[in-house]
Amino acid sequence: MGPVIELIAGSYEQIAFGYRVSTGEVEWTATADFTHHAHTASVSAVATSERYIATGSRDETIQIYDMKKRVEHGALLHHDGTISCLEFYGSSHLLSGGQDGLLCVWSTRNWECLKSIRAHKCSKHSPGTKLTDGFCGCRTWNLIDGRSAFIKNIKQNAVIVKWSPEGDKYVVVIGDKVDVYDLETATLTSTIINPKRISSIKFLTNSILAIAGDDETVRLCDINTQKVLCEFEAHETRVKSVDSFTVDDFCVLVTASNDGFIKMWKLNLESLEPPVLLGKVNTTARLTCLAVWKPTTLQEPPPEVKTEPTTSHDVKDVLELEKKRKKRVRISTVEVVQEEDASPKKKKDGGKKKLKT
Repeated sequence: MGPVIELIAGSYEQIAFGYRVSTGEVEWTATADFTHHAHTASVSAVATSERYIATGSRDETIQIYDMKKRVEHGALLHHDGTISCLEFYGSSHLLSGGQDGLLCVWSTRNWECLKSIRAHKCSKHSPGTKLTDGFCGCRTWNLIDGRSAFIKNIKQNAVIVKWSPEGDKYVVVIGDKVDVYDLETATLTSTIINPKRISSIKFLTNSILAIAGDDETVRLCDINTQKVLCEFEAHETRVKSVDSFTVDDFCVLVTASNDGFIKMWKLNLESLEPPVLLGKVNTTARLTCLAVWKPTTLQEPPPEVKTEPTTSHDVKDVLELEKKRKKRVRISTVEVVQEEDASPKKKKDGGKKKLKT
């Protein structure tokens, strides 16, 4: 049987949606698998690992969903602001960034907060694996001792930071442009200008970057030559998020939009011709973020779950039912590492934080 693939999307309606992908020779289908309503505000970030899905929200919590057991695992509470970014490092750690200026490192073994670094005096987005950005500049962190290894001054507000797959470059998104930096020399090597404000980016190779913004078009750009290799109209309204995965010998680009649709595109990275639409699904929700769950240990889909296609009426039902659900609570000890120039916040109870749901 084919690989297990699920599309995970967050929405303004406080719900995370899961759609199981069935691969066909010509057309792919995405069937509603689960809805996870654990937040009291819109979902702002989503990340996936081999086993878990993490969602962050404007309600300042991180919710964990166990994809192996198909149950809600609990919630992480440490940030005092909107969760702006989440990223798993392999299957061992989860990194979270928030508008409170904190960068938190969580262990996925017991969900203890191993490090809580006051990375900035202001908010940050997209921690990647060891890089954070914000209104105060771009910092590279040594996560072993929790100290800043390098600081790059940025005059404008940065909203996204991503490492290249090989780790020799990183890109910083500021408004409608992407600045490309060389890690070894810490110099700006190139800049790509997008016609509209950029909302999401995804490295397809070490040099090809997919860029989506406040319009209907997705552009594939070469970060070395700064050229647009391919562009296509993906949705009827602005594209909110992009992700990708590989199957056999081709790349699948996944896009999510304000129009409620999630679409899958077959892309040949060698010819870079306009992609072919493999399939789409209408969530009927206002989507905010997107991630692909594609575990390597599962070789066939889990047992079929009978479910009706999600509609706007279903979303209202989920909101009512989830209010009555009880969730698990965990407690962990937090170590806070602060920069000298940061203005630390006072911590209660000796720096201990509770996991809430």
